[in-house]
Amino acid sequence: MEERNLQPGAMENSQPQDERKSEATEEQQTSGVEETLSEEGAAVETIVPATGTEVEVEEPSVEEKKPVEEQPATDEVKESMPEAKEDDAMPKAEEITSSQEQEEEEEQEEEEQIPEDYYASFSREQLVEELESLVEEEDINKVKKRVGMVKMAYLKFVKEEEASEGVAVEEAKKESEEGDPSNAEEETISQEEREGEEVEEAPADKEVDEEKQFRNQLASRYRTAFKTYKKKREKFLIEQEEQKVANLKEKKRILEQLKEVISSEEPLKKSYDEFRALQDKWREIGMVPKTEVNNLWQSYHFLVEKFFDKVKINNELRDLDLKKNLEKKMRLCEAAEELLLETSIMKSFKQLQELHQEWKETGPVPSDKKEELWDRFKNITDKINARRRDHYSRVRDEQENNYKAKLALCEKVEEVVQRETQSIKEWNTKTDSVNELLKVWKTIGPAPKAENDAIWARFKGNLDSFFERKKEFFSNLKEQQINNYNLKLDLCVQAESVKDSEEWKETTRTLIDLQKKWKAIGPVPRKHSDKIWKRFRAACDEFFNRKEEFFGHIHEHEAENLEKKKALIQRVKDQVFGEVKSENLTILRDFQREWMNIGHVPIKEKDAVQKAFRDAVDEKLEALKINEMEISTMNFRNRIENVKEGTDANRILYRERMQLSNKMSKLEDDINLWENNIGFLADSKNATLLKREFEKKIQRAKQDLALLQAKLKYLNEQM
Repeated sequence: MEERNLQPGAMENSQPQDERKSEATEEQQTSGVEETLSEEGAAVETIVPATGTEVEVEEPSVEEKKPVEEQPATDEVKESMPEAKEDDAMPKAEEITSSQEQEEEEEQEEEEQIPEDYYASFSREQLVEELESLVEEEDINKVKKRVGMVKMAYLKFVKEEEASEGVAVEEAKKESEEGDPSNAEEETISQEEREGEEVEEAPADKEVDEEKQFRNQLASRYRTAFKTYKKKREKFLIEQEEQKVANLKEKKRILEQLKEVISSEEPLKKSYDEFRALQDKWREIGMVPKTEVNNLWQSYHFLVEKFFDKVKINNELRDLDLKKNLEKKMRLCEAAEELLLETSIMKSFKQLQELHQEWKETGPVPSDKKEELWDRFKNITDKINARRRDHYSRVRDEQENNYKAKLALCEKVEEVVQRETQSIKEWNTKTDSVNELLKVWKTIGPAPKAENDAIWARFKGNLDSFFERKKEFFSNLKEQQINNYNLKLDLCVQAESVKDSEEWKETTRTLIDLQKKWKAIGPVPRKHSDKIWKRFRAACDEFFNRKEEFFGHIHEHEAENLEKKKALIQRVKDQVFGEVKSENLTILRDFQREWMNIGHVPIKEKDAVQKAFRDAVDEKLEALKINEMEISTMNFRNRIENVKEGTDANRILYRERMQLSNKMSKLEDDINLWENNIGFLADSKNATLLKREFEKKIQRAKQDLALLQAKLKYLNEQM
């Protein structure tokens, strides 16, 4: 079978991964596994599941290939071959990249083996103390897995406490007159005995407050320790990247030294010793940046080939190396066979990866032993992989069963939560049912990764909804009606304050909003209900009756208003203006204000008379050579004057000022952006055309900005 060699340098591209940022759900999950069996010497499986994450299993595939010549490890004893063979070819780039990715994942595995449930028995305080101890480690990368396990265990504490929050409210209602808590369990309050009673709030529990304070202190210590870990981890990654760059420089220096050895005329023994020394240095150097791995390895492989072409090491040395490689690979087969006795699936898989790496780094063996030895090693690998596939198949089936069980619990809790609850007894009965379902949920393991978060969110959402409604029921039972009364009393005052207004449109909208709020508030104490409703209704009726009366006679004045507007149009046409532009603008503004104050005209005449007035004003503006900016400013001032005469003027003016400020900021940003773009376009192909377009935009924006500044200045003067 073909031997796929992962050459030295493939590990150099291992990039540290970011800290996992997953929130802990109510149970731990297992990460996905993708298993691939490659040719001889290749990594058996490319992804190692992380402890505490969910398993999402894909059916592994085994790709069988016919035996071919065993490929030597080109960084080992290649000098034993007098001439290059076909099986000495460079490994494919995708093989190097695949192995590099595998080693990146293996780097995430911590050397120290820790049971998955190691922190299950820890208290919240013990977890915080453990985290504070871990972040003091010098080698921060060594404790990364343990920090993650502490984090998940700690967040599970928080989730469980949140889920059980608000469960007990009965203590506040069952405490005896003597204050003996034990009497609360003996007291039974029937629905009939509770009807009409006032529910008193439970006294503040000093011990609960102290417990919350202690939990808050632990949370603060936890956050501080975790921030320290993050800073150390970031420093470690930066230093690692710097080391990769230094390693790259060192390996390039070795390549230059190899060139010198190849071109030297020194005795063969001395050249060979120098060559082996440089190979040893090459292997000792750590990782390099990922982008340099393939090019660096190709250069190294080329120079190694050149060296062996030059020295033509004799067959005796080759036979010696083949024998040594045979012994080493036999030891690797024996070590792999011992893994079949290992009870830990993960441990045996990881060690198998290491054995495959050693196999790839070991040179060729005698041809008559090659196929036999590889078949032995591959058969062991197949058995370990089959055992691993069976394990994750069982995990997948178990997770599917867990999902079905949790789905049934969701349906059950939804049935309990959706039932209408009106009495204290009903709330307490439902609380017991919900708590029992939560206990059952905690005994079930994780569901498949694709559904686990969603099913937990569904279950927890129902719990949150239930306890929130229960909390509202008990907290509002005593004070809700009094609060409703105060709110409706305030609505009465607001309605009475506008009942005499003649701002028909705005006041109508205000009263309708007040009526909607009234309906949303809910009931008030019975003794106040009729009185406060009659008061609110009277204020609304008074306004709407006056409005109806006003609009019932409005048509009587429309004909008169039409004549007034026609006369005003003629006055505009006949108006003779002076040379002072500001005075002319004032006259036109007064005309527009008078027009607005005249009132309604017959609907069929409205558009025509409005157009005639607008044409007359535009004609005067054109004759007076008043520009668009001045017109806009005049219209703005007219609008502000109208606002000042209405109700709620301050709020409207403040909102107008905020809008002007926001528009000015946006224009200033656009101008700066366009001016910067002009600088970037200075050397482009169509620079002249593009610069002209941006200059037009900038000019228009500056004009708009000046207009907004003038409006803002006037608005500030009026406030």
